[in-house]
Amino acid sequence: MALFGSSRDISLFRHISRELVNDIIEQQIGYYKLSLSNSTTNIYGESSEKFYQQPVLLNCLIERGDQQNQDSDFGPDKFRDIKYRFLRDDLVDKNIVPEKGDIILYLNSYYEVDNIIENQLILGKDPDYAYNAPYLNQFGSSFSIVCETHLTRGEKLNIEQQRL
Repeated sequence: MALFGSSRDISLFRHISRELVNDIIEQQIGYYKLSLSNSTTNIYGESSEKFYQQPVLLNCLIERGDQQNQDSDFGPDKFRDIKYRFLRDDLVDKNIVPEKGDIILYLNSYYEVDNIIENQLILGKDPDYAYNAPYLNQFGSSFSIVCETHLTRGEKLNIEQQRL
């Protein structure tokens, strides 16, 4: 039987992490969910015009990549990859499920979500997948969600600049 990682331990980790991310570090972003009901698609399921829901203000940890410039036939273009690290419980509280294609507003720039990573498990256990031992559903937790993004042009998005 597991000794550590019970719901009481998880509650302590959650409390300390929320205080750190929401009260001390406090890096805020606007999260735009893709609105599938308003976006029209062709017979292949592709859309040339996408629409987004109103932004939700979230706290997270941000890992910025270096800004890179590239010259093309149309002039200079800049690139930047950023990873946004969210506490899973904060996303659950705001009823947000990150998906590929969502948009994140950070420092007046728009970043499109390319990949979602959810593999930070406390004690390597996820209580939703306790196969043989029924008591293991009381230990461990899925703790964070990481969104890998790339810089995208604001002009091609159907988003009106709003004050958050």
